[in-house]
Amino acid sequence: MSKVERVTSVKNELLDIFMSINVAEHEKRSRSAAQRNLRARRGIELHQEFKQLERNIADLVDEERH
Repeated sequence: MSKVERVTSVKNELLDIFMSINVAEHEKRSRSAAQRNLRARRGIELHQEFKQLERNIADLVDEERH
């Protein structure tokens, strides 16, 4: 293998390593974003559930007064 071929081979290996690192970082960011979105969605759902529960309790109290 000539010197030029070895240099090219090393360059290609370094490029492959760099691309693998980028892919891994992208996947990690994607997973983190998905987890944040899931927590936010669940927080919104809980808020809506509590509001609905408050309305249901208020309706029961109103019904008992009549």
